[in-house]
Amino acid sequence: MKKAQFALCIENSDCEDLEKRKLYQILPDEAATQEGYMRVVDESGEDYLYPESYFILLELPRQAEEVLIAAN
Repeated sequence: MKKAQFALCIENSDCEDLEKRKLYQILPDEAATQEGYMRVVDESGEDYLYPESYFILLELPRQAEEVLIAAN
């Protein structure tokens, strides 16, 4: 099982489905990464591409990741 990834939103220009200072789950998407984007599960509950510059990737303890995944 691949480790879950989370990022902190630091920018949300023109994005109604992102909140600054909130954690979001990141889904793997190599093609998006190569273009400077991240696939993010946003406030709509769906995953969309957003600029990498809107986020800071975080390394969370396993227990925190499990709690965040269970909350979805």
